[in-house]
Amino acid sequence: MKFRLLLLLLSSVLHGCSPQFVNFPFDPGGRSLNSNFSDLQPRISGRYIVFVSDRSGSQNLYLYDTVMHNLVDLPGLNAIDMVVSSPGLSEDGRLIVFAGSREGRSGIYLYDRTTRQLRNLTENLRAEVRNPTITADGNTIAFESSANGQWDVLLYNRDGQPLDALTNPE
Repeated sequence: MKFRLLLLLLSSVLHGCSPQFVNFPFDPGGRSLNSNFSDLQPRISGRYIVFVSDRSGSQNLYLYDTVMHNLVDLPGLNAIDMVVSSPGLSEDGRLIVFAGSREGRSGIYLYDRTTRQLRNLTENLRAEVRNPTITADGNTIAFESSANGQWDVLLYNRDGQPLDALTNPE
């Protein structure tokens, strides 16, 4: 029996309040946050929760609005030929970043909910990539890359351009 997904919001970090448990309703049809399906890697930012689920028979990304209590439509995001993992999102929920694997090649993808466009930010990077994260303002994406024969952290802007890491912050 699957138990309802309970999320512990770290309100003390996010909102200056004490931590609290939030319980969202269960829907066996998969139209709510909690369902009978496998829901993996939830990430919360602002009012949104992004997660990976097998609700449609393949591994897809879903976005849940905690204020409206419903799944948000993501046209043009999920594709049957892509395996997705490690989602993250900007504070306003506009930009979703994730690792995707297509035809044996991994990439870091950015989906813009406003323009409904999906872009592979690492299309020209000849390396395995994984575990992306995005800043609250959506301007910088950090991820791991094996380009140098080891796992290094790379920084890209949301246009897919590499950024120089700070070597001596002052």
